[in-house]
Amino acid sequence: MSKISIFGLGYVGCVSIGCLASNGHQVTGVDLNQTKVDFINMGKSTIVEQGIDRLISEQHGRKNISATTQAIQAVIDTDVSFICVGTPSSNNGHLNLQSIYNVADEIGKGIREKDGFHVVVIRSTVIPGTNAKVTGIVEASSGKKNHAGFAVVSNPEFLREGSAVNDYYHPPYTLIGSDDNQAIAIMKDVYEGIDAPIIITEIEIAELLKYVNNAFHALKIAFANEIGNICCKLGINGHKLMDIFCADKKLNISPCYLKPGFSYGGSCLPKDLKAIKTIAHDFYLECPVIENIEKSNELQKRIVYEKIL
Repeated sequence: MSKISIFGLGYVGCVSIGCLASNGHQVTGVDLNQTKVDFINMGKSTIVEQGIDRLISEQHGRKNISATTQAIQAVIDTDVSFICVGTPSSNNGHLNLQSIYNVADEIGKGIREKDGFHVVVIRSTVIPGTNAKVTGIVEASSGKKNHAGFAVVSNPEFLREGSAVNDYYHPPYTLIGSDDNQAIAIMKDVYEGIDAPIIITEIEIAELLKYVNNAFHALKIAFANEIGNICCKLGINGHKLMDIFCADKKLNISPCYLKPGFSYGGSCLPKDLKAIKTIAHDFYLECPVIENIEKSNELQKRIVYEKIL
């Protein structure tokens, strides 16, 4: 059993508190918002999410859950600190990571006051390089060195609203970005019993993967909608067509073609792509995803050419 502090009692933090506690850990929630702290201390969830009310209530009753506004004391009393605060984006897509940095500073102050090794876990969605910045902040505020008094781990969440509790227990994998063996061993203990393989990878990969996943999910939705619109114009059942499309696990729904490298070529792909673009054009349909595939392919040719030169 680990003693864990969760910084941020919003969506990810609340789900994490309930699920970690139900797995046998002693969990303390930390938030500046007194109302959220009071909710947890009354055994109530801070969010609306299927299954989380029951978990919070049960684990509060078993005294596995508490909450506080006192960040430094929470770090002193625990061995692992999860950062689950929000990272809102601006209109141009840049993330505001100030809340992450503020929490890192508070965690560092707590580490300064305690003995033993402490693991800092970045659970929030962040850009590559954040782990290194957080490590520097914790070093400065704790007066201790990375890999000696503490380590910072990148551990992105893959929770969907409406099924977050089930997603927590049954993720596709648990991703741990770290180069510290002691921290990795502690994190494996934290996630013992989760129905998923644990993948250990480089920190930067762990930081970027959440964005790659969601970009691909958005791409799948947009592509399916464009195909559906074409089918509608042709009087074809788009759902049945896509069911058959998804039945191909060798090429369509598979790792095939999903390796970065050179552009596509040959005779079939360029010809058939041009044909489906023409069908959409004939029906005055805008299909920006399909229409820009060739443009992306030509760009990749130039990128590879410049690397060779």
